Amino acid sequence: MNIVRLCERTSKFGIYIAFILLCVVLSILSPYFFTVKNIVNILNQVSIIGIIAVGSTIVLISGGLDLSPGAIVAVAGVMAAHFGHPGQYPIIVPITVAVATGLAFGAVNGVLTSLGKIPPFIVTLGTMTIGRGLALLACDGMQVIDLSERYISLANSEIFGIPILIILFALVFAVFQFVLTKMRFGRHIYAVGGNETASHVSGLNVNSIKIAVYMLAGALAGFGGLLLSSRTVVGSPIAGQGYELDAIAAAVIGGTSTTGGVGKLTGTIIGALMIQVISNGLDMINVPSYWQQIVKGSIIILAVFIDMRSRNKG
Repeated sequence: MNIVRLCERTSKFGIYIAFILLCVVLSILSPYFFTVKNIVNILNQVSIIGIIAVGSTIVLISGGLDLSPGAIVAVAGVMAAHFGHPGQYPIIVPITVAVATGLAFGAVNGVLTSLGKIPPFIVTLGTMTIGRGLALLACDGMQVIDLSERYISLANSEIFGIPILIILFALVFAVFQFVLTKMRFGRHIYAVGGNETASHVSGLNVNSIKIAVYMLAGALAGFGGLLLSSRTVVGSPIAGQGYELDAIAAAVIGGTSTTGGVGKLTGTIIGALMIQVISNGLDMINVPSYWQQIVKGSIIILAVFIDMRSRNKG
């Protein structure tokens, strides 16, 4: 119990301390871990999941839950790839298609959970299944290949030596960090997640806020699907498997409450990095890959346990 109480008291900075200690330990275990090349590789690897995790975080803060991002990644990637063949369409077309696909899924999630009053777990589980089916249907179960150089460069180019994925990840984080901390809409998201009834009584349009949150999360997942198809040079109907869990894990590990109203994007970024660092570090010290899932699951359970104990005592 003393360990748990210590974690509760240091919860504000605990994730950062844990992340630093993890990096120190891995640096000792492997001389190749703390190198510029490996750090850039980690940031590049985590960027797409990080972008999706931003959306999952705002959904959790609003008191919701989204299990569909992985499926949205697949269907958005396939749809975008259909418009990404050489010489057919300008690059803005596949970008728009991917984001619009995500928005559509997010709108369905938001409407059914807010207006239909269906539990978000059920709604997003359903749209996750539908999305997987649509992804297979849209390409007859085959990968979409023969993508243009411009399309491929979306996730594989560099600006001043920095991979474009890292730059896009930073931009998405900066925009949504501003929304959550500086804009009225961000304060409304926290209010709805903290107490939906009180928010409604105070005059907030709770349904509109929840729909908007799910649409933003869907758009980010759709954008992530575009980037993944660009990075892998193929639109795959099985892409993004497990991404929804990684995104939720990053948010929860980073301190976002599963009951709504509490969470920070900075914590989510550290949570996503921690997951990637664990995977990268275990690979470097030749630990079998299945241990990564065990470690990740254990961290999620511990994070939720500490969160629930903290709220019960509060």
